[in-house]
Amino acid sequence: MKQQGNLQSIVSSTESVTEVRRRRWATGTLGTLVRHNPTAVGGGIVGLLIVFLALTAPLIAPYDPLKADFRRMAKSPDTHNYFGTDQIGRDTMSRVIYGARSSLVVSFGAVLLGTTVGSLWGLASGYLGGKFDITSQRIMEILQAFPDLILAMAISMAIGTGMRAVIVAIAVTRIPFGGRVIRSVALTVKELAYVEAGRSVGASQFRIMGLHIFPQCLAPYLVLATTHLGVAIIIEAALGFLGVGIPPPTPTWGNMLADSLTSLVPHWWLVFFPGLAITVTVLAFNLLGDGIRDTLDPRLRGSIGSRG
Repeated sequence: MKQQGNLQSIVSSTESVTEVRRRRWATGTLGTLVRHNPTAVGGGIVGLLIVFLALTAPLIAPYDPLKADFRRMAKSPDTHNYFGTDQIGRDTMSRVIYGARSSLVVSFGAVLLGTTVGSLWGLASGYLGGKFDITSQRIMEILQAFPDLILAMAISMAIGTGMRAVIVAIAVTRIPFGGRVIRSVALTVKELAYVEAGRSVGASQFRIMGLHIFPQCLAPYLVLATTHLGVAIIIEAALGFLGVGIPPPTPTWGNMLADSLTSLVPHWWLVFFPGLAITVTVLAFNLLGDGIRDTLDPRLRGSIGSRG
């Protein structure tokens, strides 16, 4: 009994120390990112600006994105319509701003759903092992065997169109990536001494996974989520361009690119501005994700410090 009480005190003290270290880690990580990776900070600022534009679209957009003006069909950019108009006179700038809302909702929702499900699956697979782990890995390998766009397009066509269907379709493509990475972390952490101490005092598997292993998976989860945002935006735009994404008239960047092909006479502004929005958004989130990865990866901290 005395030995068990000592083990329990060791586990509780370890948890309190881990909490303090976690807070210091978060503060130190943010400071390191700001000092040594200004490009990632710039990407984060641009990403936050795009999110702000999407959230305040009804206040910022100069016109209704669905309202057609047949007197100004396919007009080039001017003082009335800064980004020009499409084939039926809808303001391109307003549609780009509202398209940010649709694209970001889909990408954030898909990454949050897919990466979270995959990470929890990978955590359980790595910790529990056995037949569950073997079966899980075979399923993830099957999902990874398909190209992301092909798999998302097949799922979207199978379950129907609409925002929810697109979110689910893209989320499925993110599951194996989160599962494989978090599984490798769980395989390493479950062999540490404090996890063994938790097992010794009779802690349940759910308690060990939730209190001891899950916190160690937060850093790679954050890296996965930020790096997958750009991929999700590209997949969503591609699905909209191919006609299996969010159906019109809801403005999305992919739908706008697809609409530009329906005109008999090509108009550069209908391709340039939606394409520029996709490029800038994907670049911003990729820079942010790369910066977070470089900051949180222990193998790269020395090289980061040497840059300063």
